[in-house]
Amino acid sequence: MPSTKTAEADTTAPQRVALRAVLTVFLPFAGGYYLSYVYRSVNAIIAGRLQADVGLSAAELGVLTSAYFVAFAAFQLPLGLLLDRYGPRRVHGVLLVIATAGSALFAVGDTLLELWLARALIGLGVAAGLMAALKAITQWFPERRWPLVNGCFLAMGGLGAMSATAPVEAVLQFTDWRGLFLGLALATLAVALAVFLVVPERRRTSAPPDLKTQISGLKSIYGDPFFWRLAPMSALAMATSLSIHGLWAGPWLRDVAGLDRAGTASTLLFMAAAMTVGFVLWGSVADLLQRRGVRLTQTLGVGIVGYLLALAAILGKLAPESIVPWLTFGLISNISSLSYTVLSRHFPIQYAGRANTALNLLVFLFAFGVQAAIGAIVDRWPAEADGGYPDAAYQTAFGCFWGLVLLAFVWFMLGARRAPMDGSKR
Repeated sequence: MPSTKTAEADTTAPQRVALRAVLTVFLPFAGGYYLSYVYRSVNAIIAGRLQADVGLSAAELGVLTSAYFVAFAAFQLPLGLLLDRYGPRRVHGVLLVIATAGSALFAVGDTLLELWLARALIGLGVAAGLMAALKAITQWFPERRWPLVNGCFLAMGGLGAMSATAPVEAVLQFTDWRGLFLGLALATLAVALAVFLVVPERRRTSAPPDLKTQISGLKSIYGDPFFWRLAPMSALAMATSLSIHGLWAGPWLRDVAGLDRAGTASTLLFMAAAMTVGFVLWGSVADLLQRRGVRLTQTLGVGIVGYLLALAAILGKLAPESIVPWLTFGLISNISSLSYTVLSRHFPIQYAGRANTALNLLVFLFAFGVQAAIGAIVDRWPAEADGGYPDAAYQTAFGCFWGLVLLAFVWFMLGARRAPMDGSKR
């Protein structure tokens, strides 16, 4: 393992939760994370309008929406270096200004290329939404409260996903998607100013890690056998969930379930609400089971089985017009986020941030590929008279990635027989 002598060591975390930290740290960062989920999910509502106004095919819609993920993913490793060197306030604030520009450009874009570049700028601009906040939480909140604070913070993303459903549909009764993105640009600029002006700066007590140390640590992470047992399953499950939540649930509900715009928006809202509950629920369940001797990887494995069953119910159209399968999928779709905790425990504590960033890179690279691939597969079927696609197109596209998650789960379970079930080597 590389030397850790140059590792960053900020001042000691507080011993209690202070109201000042909630108001000046938690809420500004939560605003950025909330908006990142709005941007991530909003295309599921405006998909039909985008296709009609710009003339996009299903494949082009998938490529456009996935621009967010490819830019987000490409910036994950540089992001870790910048956060260590300049701190979460400055890095996140600057990036949110870039997201503001991307949203404004999306509002005036007329071609696929213009919209793709604008959405890529949005993805780049919100790339620090989670990682900057997690670093700030470790600086300003007591260690024993980190799980609770992190869970509440993740729930803010779920609220953003909820806002990108029926509330956005309601806004679109008064403006079009271009006006919506201009409004989002103004909201993003306001949050950027709050991060710059309200969030306090934490002084360092030692120099940040140098580039050589950072790269050496990444080599150790990517060369670790357990990482490659866990990462394919986790990244594929999260990427498939992101692609469905962020885009393809909307067209499925329209074309397969036959819902109108209001019905689609309502179902997406309840699914996002279930996802929000799931963020807090699964962390609490895992914590409770650990105290009773159940290892975290066992909870994760059982959860992935539930994930596969929930998605299979949707694929099999067991109740195509019912909201229950979508609520179930929303509730369990984020189970694989437990993988971040597994990796934090597996690697030395000074590698925890880089290990999670290494997984996050794969998640968003996969999300880019999955979202674009679903569109390409759906586009293999000719569009019907109303502009929709047949059931078989969506079942085939979703089913391909259901199968890949299943194979990755089998790969993980085979490795679990030969590795510590809690993933720990510390």
